[in-house]
Amino acid sequence: MVEEKAAAGLRNKITDTARRKIIDAYQLESIAWSGRLSEPDFLSRIFNLNEMRSDDSRFQNAYQDIQQHRIRNPYDWDDDYVFTDPRFNVRWGTDAVFIQFLEMTVHPLVRDAEECSRIVGIYNEILHDNGFHLVADGEAKGQPVYKVKVRGSFHGDVPQAIARQPLLTESGVLHEHLERIKKSIASDPASAIASSKELLESLFKLILDQEGVEYPAKDDVPDLYKKVGEALKINAESVKGSSKASQTVQRIFRTLTTTVQAIAELRNEIGTGHGRTTASIATEAHARLALNSTVTIAEFLLDTIGQRKTQRQAYELI
Repeated sequence: MVEEKAAAGLRNKITDTARRKIIDAYQLESIAWSGRLSEPDFLSRIFNLNEMRSDDSRFQNAYQDIQQHRIRNPYDWDDDYVFTDPRFNVRWGTDAVFIQFLEMTVHPLVRDAEECSRIVGIYNEILHDNGFHLVADGEAKGQPVYKVKVRGSFHGDVPQAIARQPLLTESGVLHEHLERIKKSIASDPASAIASSKELLESLFKLILDQEGVEYPAKDDVPDLYKKVGEALKINAESVKGSSKASQTVQRIFRTLTTTVQAIAELRNEIGTGHGRTTASIATEAHARLALNSTVTIAEFLLDTIGQRKTQRQAYELI
């Protein structure tokens, strides 16, 4: 058995430490891994129990075995038997088996959307360092179906376009927002969504302050974005030598206005804030969508500022 565990460990990317933490979480967080399904019915969706041996000579297969020792006599076996039983080998088996098990525990057949979202948050926080996360991939019964995916984001957790930009003074606040996003994108997606919106709001105000543009305290994020566009002269002459290209850029900018509004609305609907009375159903996929959209807007504005600075310096040399 030790050799088998060692061999499996060499093949797997989900570490034994991560597996142990997830298994411990079932007890610490009072999570019944089979949810609303009976344990044999749950396991039948992953394994062919009728073809597996019974460890009790009175029965023909594993399904009957589990029925006897967990349904009729629920205290015959410990609750965590499934993780160490060599027939299932969830703890030390392949990543594929472990992933199937995790995905099944948060399937709509097993529990409701709110509880699934809570458990996905636990999984994602633990799996983060292993390079995996669960994301919504389709739906069933009107709620998300989660699948384990290799972690990745077009911009990453700490986008370099923002983290390393030298163009704004007093930009430490942007780094604070980025750190909050990095720490919460897997474990608290609602907070990451709120931080994405706040990052945009801070960025817009920093740009307006630097450009010497006043703005009322009551201005919301879309209002600030509009003023930024005017301050940076993103207009029909923004691409010198091509009025058609300038108009196209202006249309894209107007499209991004809708994105800015959508990020603000997403924060209101499933992010933190406004004294929520129900748990957020935000997932890491929603948080990454908000982050990637935020970076697209921020990168465009920072590039525009950089271009204006270069043009001013060239003009001063003439």
